[in-house]
Amino acid sequence: MKLSVIPIELTDANAAIAAWHRHHQPCIGHRFSIGVVDEAGVLHGAAVVGRPVARLAGDPSQVLEVTRLVSNGTRNVCSMLYSAAARAGRELGFLRIQTYILADEETGVSLKASGWTCEGIAGGGNWAASRPNRRTDQPMGKKLRWAKELNQHRPLLLSLPKTSDSNLDLFESCQD
Repeated sequence: MKLSVIPIELTDANAAIAAWHRHHQPCIGHRFSIGVVDEAGVLHGAAVVGRPVARLAGDPSQVLEVTRLVSNGTRNVCSMLYSAAARAGRELGFLRIQTYILADEETGVSLKASGWTCEGIAGGGNWAASRPNRRTDQPMGKKLRWAKELNQHRPLLLSLPKTSDSNLDLFESCQD
């Protein structure tokens, strides 16, 4: 069976997450989502890539995070999704991509096959005690952070162009 990676809408990725994910609910937002389909267009897996969830896990302007990844069990789908997410992140100019897996339930074989590096235990436990409105419907166990460096040297956006009044007039005339 020939498999291909394609861009998909968040609603389509969330449908796969709702159907196949063992312990997480669909995502609210993303930077982009990708899927793996066969020749007939049947979806076999999906990944949602967004900003880092943890506040201290990286600068959102430089770091991507695979926040959800699911498959229907088809061989190599997870590796294809992790590899494609990293390639897309590299092309978009991000410095790094990361994800978290459950330390006691998931092996990380697909991540290792995709060239990602395990950085060790990161997070876990119940933080709800300090934040009463924090979700508690997700696994609270220890997690392993996996990451891949994408671009070592990237120009940073340090200044934006100044807008002239004539440019604003042109913009406003387009709005009419």
